[in-house]
Amino acid sequence: MDTPLTRRQREIHEYLLAHADEPPPTLDELARGLGMRSRGSLHRHVQALVDAGLVEPMDGKKRGVRLAETTHERDDELPLLGRIAAGQPIAALPQPETLEVPTQLRRDQPCYVLEVDGDSMIDEGIFDGDWVVVEERDRADNGELVVALIDGEEATLKRIEQRPDKVVLHPANADHAPQEYAPERVRIQGVVVSQMRRYF
Repeated sequence: MDTPLTRRQREIHEYLLAHADEPPPTLDELARGLGMRSRGSLHRHVQALVDAGLVEPMDGKKRGVRLAETTHERDDELPLLGRIAAGQPIAALPQPETLEVPTQLRRDQPCYVLEVDGDSMIDEGIFDGDWVVVEERDRADNGELVVALIDGEEATLKRIEQRPDKVVLHPANADHAPQEYAPERVRIQGVVVSQMRRYF
């Protein structure tokens, strides 16, 4: 199973996209730009982006960390990172693709797009095959629609209820039961800010 991009890896990718018109940064320049102290840790994150097809391999011939040719985004494009379950949790898979998203449907903070897989949110008008635009955040208010990572492995799309002793992930379909987890098993990866649909 492919591994989802970590928050730090998405930050590095977003930084490279934001500075795509400038000369590619060296690892040291990239570390300074991101406020990272460990060059070794940064190199591992960059290698993960290489493995995902988002960054070109650093073969010694080219100076700096370069975005892969297929990942240069226009201002109206966001990374499409895979599918997100609106039923039972499944993995959110990184993909070297982008999707055009109008500025009205996104926030100023880093965002990404996931394709919905499942029917547990249909009573809120979110259907299988829709795209959701997700603002990258690790906190959410109760009642917000979140991308929740379970046990560090599986991601799901649900309304969140956070209690001192447990986290409840609520579906919007009477055929699906709420899911309850100990707080330490759930990590918020983002909050949904909009959705898109095609009709063909």
